Amino acid sequence: MPYRHTEKVARRLAERQAAIVAAAHALAGDVGMAAVQIAPVAARAGIAAGTVYRYFPSKTELVAAVVAAVSARELAALRAAADAAPGPLSALAAAVTILAARALRQRRLAWAVLAEPVDADIDALRLAFRKALAGELEARLATAMRAGHLPEQDVRVSAAALVGALVEGLVGPLAPEAAASASSAREAVQALTLFALRAVGIVDARARGLVVQSAMPAPDDA
Repeated sequence: MPYRHTEKVARRLAERQAAIVAAAHALAGDVGMAAVQIAPVAARAGIAAGTVYRYFPSKTELVAAVVAAVSARELAALRAAADAAPGPLSALAAAVTILAARALRQRRLAWAVLAEPVDADIDALRLAFRKALAGELEARLATAMRAGHLPEQDVRVSAAALVGALVEGLVGPLAPEAAASASSAREAVQALTLFALRAVGIVDARARGLVVQSAMPAPDDA
């Protein structure tokens, strides 16, 4: 009969694994994904490197866990914001706003999980996250287009372009310097949201109104 952990042991193992992922997450947010190596993660978590290897036999598996955790959290935030909006266009504006605001608030982490060059295996993990983000935006675009609120367009292309605008406009090498204040961060998020709405065919006056309606998430929502 195979050995089965008791509930107490299973909980302790899960807590240890979560602590390792949290340490890797913190390193990625502070320094970048290249810093997510077994030894520094072990040091950050206050455990031996051998313990990390028991949970994550390779760096790629550890990075995969970080990307998966961030992906799940950000996709959930996007869906919650869009689902709470009163209509299809408001949902689209809310989705772009929440993505932009959270990426800007955690700029280094967003770059780490979305686009930071590291190696081919990790790039594949990132691509899955970007595809998931694009898929969420595509669904919101399609709903708005079917309702007659947007001109006919290839929503798959539009969604991919919006994800690209988010990365390059806020966290990539071409993005302006990090916002120095809450008001400048809000302006950056509103500018990107306005750009996105205009790009998919929403006339300027209505786009501006939707931007005003879309509130920045509170700091503890990040």
